[in-house]
Amino acid sequence: MQNGSVYVSMRDITKTFGNVVATDRMNLDVLEGEIHALLGENGAGKSTLMNMLSGIYIPDSGHIYIGGKEVKFSSPRDAINAGVGMIHQHFKLVEVLTALENILLGQGKGLLLNKKKHYHDVRKIMEQFHLEVDLKKYVYDMSVGEKQNLEILKTLYRGARILILDEPTAVLTPQETVKLFKIMRRMKEQGCSVIFISHKMNEVMEIADRITVLRKGKTIATLNKAETNPKELTELMVGRPIDLSINRIDRLTDKRVLKVRNLRVVNEEGVEVLKGLNFDICAGEILGVAGIAGSGQKELCEALAGLHPVKEGEILFKGENLVGKNPKEFITRGISMSFVPEDRLGMGLVAAMDMVDNILLKQYHHHKMFVKRKPAAAKAEEIIKKLDVQTPGIHHPIKNLSGGNIQKVLLGRELDSNPELLITAYPVRGLDINTCLRIYDILNEEKKKGVAILYIGEDLDSLLGLCDRIMVISNGEITGIVDARKATKEQIGAMMLGKKEEEYAV
Repeated sequence: MQNGSVYVSMRDITKTFGNVVATDRMNLDVLEGEIHALLGENGAGKSTLMNMLSGIYIPDSGHIYIGGKEVKFSSPRDAINAGVGMIHQHFKLVEVLTALENILLGQGKGLLLNKKKHYHDVRKIMEQFHLEVDLKKYVYDMSVGEKQNLEILKTLYRGARILILDEPTAVLTPQETVKLFKIMRRMKEQGCSVIFISHKMNEVMEIADRITVLRKGKTIATLNKAETNPKELTELMVGRPIDLSINRIDRLTDKRVLKVRNLRVVNEEGVEVLKGLNFDICAGEILGVAGIAGSGQKELCEALAGLHPVKEGEILFKGENLVGKNPKEFITRGISMSFVPEDRLGMGLVAAMDMVDNILLKQYHHHKMFVKRKPAAAKAEEIIKKLDVQTPGIHHPIKNLSGGNIQKVLLGRELDSNPELLITAYPVRGLDINTCLRIYDILNEEKKKGVAILYIGEDLDSLLGLCDRIMVISNGEITGIVDARKATKEQIGAMMLGKKEEEYAV
């Protein structure tokens, strides 16, 4: 760590939303030329605090100092002018413009006359920070990693010396994460202050110099990374001792619930995205799915849930071919899907509705005439208790909850339908460790009941620790199905990149 002086200081920052105190007299000091991680459970106040540093929210009370001078921001533009840039989970780019056009957008008049000069200025920054961006490429042609690099470049071009990254690796491949960390280290070398919000403890331990832990709107501690460990950090986050190990329970039966044969699916552009998949899932088994983002996981989920047409092949659920049937027919047969896409509210939940109405959405087709709200309200209370959902109440709009709490509501509702097959994609994306462990326990409880579970994950440690077998998909093909007890991260990583491996029989 560079022994820089304090560059950003936030003192006694308080922000309330209605009756909810999001940040309660919080303090944060970030040094010049350091990577500073912010850790905390969902709803601890991480994003709220950073939204005040980046000018999106205005604190109710407290002081912010940059370079020793007090600043007051009333808009993101004020923050940008003071050298603060924030890269959000959802990128703010114009898809139909090129990288360069996005960088220059909103930069004042006369851009067309000076485009050549601006191009050279941008190239200088790219060289300074070792950023790789094709300036002539349109955003709609970019991968998630390329878009993120563009957002970082855009922010640096606007003069940012303080960069806030909110869950930046949530949608990146392992290879893209390595590249991002190189950029972050380069920024540190150049004297920038980088604030890194993450739930991934292994990444925090790899990249951070110092770590500030937040809990329930309060600052708990700031520690040097070299003097702490994941166990201590987790206990500070949660407020009590916690066991970080993932329990794996043995499969109880060889009875196959789902058989998928020669499954072929094409996307909207007519490109084949699933190329003849063959696999089975047994009752009481968790079959993990690993693959680089965009390898066909989304289409597999949707095909198995009746949401995406199948070009060819069979989906045999307890011997019955479900190809061609609609989602309602799937639900009535005992198949439930908890799909958590990159846009959490894009599927499954209605943002403006409360928990009760979102539960009723799943149940209405069972009712002949009148929909009963009382049982749905009781279910909502049960989900809040079981998954520790942080909400003012069951009638609070879903859109006003944190991302992690939205996820808990979605998963809780899907499990409530007592499925025989549960399809769950990225159920712990963006969740804190304590909540992840709770969800792993819930999936194990479903496994004990004999539920067959397809678990699509991005964290190889959790796939190896939780699943019975792991199916690896690369570019729409299965490169292997391995025994999770024997497989290694290196082996799965090679298969994710397309290397065929021997299939392990179970």
